Amino acid sequence: MKIRVLGCSGAIASGYKTTAFLLDDDILIDAGTGVGDLPLEAMARIDHILVSHSHLDHILAIPLLADAVLRMREVAGRPPIQVHALPETLQALRQHIFNGIIWPDFTRLPSAAHPVLSLHPFELGQRLRLVGADQQTREIEVITAAHTVPAVGFAVSGAEGNWVFTGDTGPNPLLWKRLADMPLAHLVIETAFGDDEQRLAHVSRHLCPSALSLELAQLGGSVEVRITHIKPGEDEAVMGAVAALITPHRISALRAGDEMVF
Repeated sequence: MKIRVLGCSGAIASGYKTTAFLLDDDILIDAGTGVGDLPLEAMARIDHILVSHSHLDHILAIPLLADAVLRMREVAGRPPIQVHALPETLQALRQHIFNGIIWPDFTRLPSAAHPVLSLHPFELGQRLRLVGADQQTREIEVITAAHTVPAVGFAVSGAEGNWVFTGDTGPNPLLWKRLADMPLAHLVIETAFGDDEQRLAHVSRHLCPSALSLELAQLGGSVEVRITHIKPGEDEAVMGAVAALITPHRISALRAGDEMVF
């Protein structure tokens, strides 16, 4: 298995792309602005999009991707791109994005019988088994997140353990209870704010370095931990505080373009 980081920032600026991970070459995990750096042919190979929650920085590329690849996939006779998310997230997409006002309804275009997108609900704890063009099955578990809207993270099974993405989350004891029984190859966890913005982190249900320390204290062993969702311009402050944490885990900042094999 291979994960390529297309974007991992909490907002946009030059050199900063919002959250999107490419699993192998046909599965997106979240669809932030980083998707826009893919060549059109690579976009057209995407068959599945897994969405952690409905916030704009994680879904922005879905409607734009649908528009970009519609013609190529129609000519090639490809099936709809399957968008997988919680029912509440799918409802938000229907009501607020694919409503004919913000964007055309690509779940009915180019026709209702053969749309470029189809929406598929999942539930917490479900194990998705997605088969690629090479007939390889990828197993992805929907795991708990604690955010301001219904949200999840994902655990992707690999030969060397699981790649786990927490999604946007504040303190979440249920996550560590689940991960205690899961072999980990990589943990991608958000730390959106510095400790000088602890109150904002708490209200918006994100993590800051001091909260991250309390969360990681619940994780046994020594794990490769990658920090994501830092706001543009805050990298130095956040990672400086993270570097000062006393922890057995090996922590570094995630960067767009990074690849993780597991």
